Amino acid sequence: MNREGMLNAAVLLGLISVPLWAWAADEPFIITLTTKAAVLALAGVGLNIALGLGGLVSLGHAAFFGIGGYAMGILASHAQTFDPIMEAPFLIEGTKSMPVIWLVAVIASGLAALAIGALSLRTSGVYFIMITLAFGQMLYFFAISWPAYGGEDGLSIYVRNGFPGLNTLDPIQFYGIVFAILLAVLFLTARLARSPFGLALNAARQSAVRVETVGLSPYRLRLMAFVISGMITGLAGALFADLNRFVSPTMFSWQTSGEIMIFVILGGVARLFGPVVGAVLFILLEHLLGGLSDFWHIYLGLLLLLIVLFARGGVIGLLAGRGVAHD
Repeated sequence: MNREGMLNAAVLLGLISVPLWAWAADEPFIITLTTKAAVLALAGVGLNIALGLGGLVSLGHAAFFGIGGYAMGILASHAQTFDPIMEAPFLIEGTKSMPVIWLVAVIASGLAALAIGALSLRTSGVYFIMITLAFGQMLYFFAISWPAYGGEDGLSIYVRNGFPGLNTLDPIQFYGIVFAILLAVLFLTARLARSPFGLALNAARQSAVRVETVGLSPYRLRLMAFVISGMITGLAGALFADLNRFVSPTMFSWQTSGEIMIFVILGGVARLFGPVVGAVLFILLEHLLGGLSDFWHIYLGLLLLLIVLFARGGVIGLLAGRGVAHD
């Protein structure tokens, strides 16, 4: 195992030991804080597929994060009020089943990513960044003007959704669900990076012309990566909404997109555990410095500036040295 592999193992050990210690010490807040970090890490892993493997700098991934959140909120709210969804030629019953909600969130965010990506990927560079940002802001203002589901005030869910055989209101059990999903997505991401598709996508990021000469379409490769990325981010949005039992238009905001990108940059772009480390650092700074000052983002900005200037591979790149991403 190389140095990056050992760092990844240490991060995993921390994600296991910290909540177990908090559970033994009867500190549910620490468990909830770790759960939030794991959920945000999942969103970062989703973006890292598009950004790290595909070289797609998207400032609109909050769109998929919000779609996943609203998929949870809408289904759970209708189950909560026993009121079927009438906005279709057929009735859609609400549900409080997590697996069903996750499936709906993944499909909805995947379809949105397909539509947004099909248009956005016809451009590149700063135009791609601005188009993805525009789509995210369109959905943000749509959510604000959607009074049926809270509008600007958002939508509260009074009881957490259920998972078969588990008490999801128990913080350690809910964390176990989130941690298992994060592990599964990390495993799939590692396999994806080493698959023929991942290698072709990486080649398209480096030289699209060379990929075209061997008969592959860079556009299709990037679109597929964008859709997979959006689906994972949508799943994270559903989990985030379930964690807070609340969904609001801020999940669609450009600030949310920026934060997800910060997770990836802090930990290391194209590094398998980069978004995990970035999300953990972000939550630690928010928790430790947020109580000292309302302007703790200044310190986050300074850290991000140092990372960009002196550690282009992020924290993992700085500690592990140069190496192959996704080791």
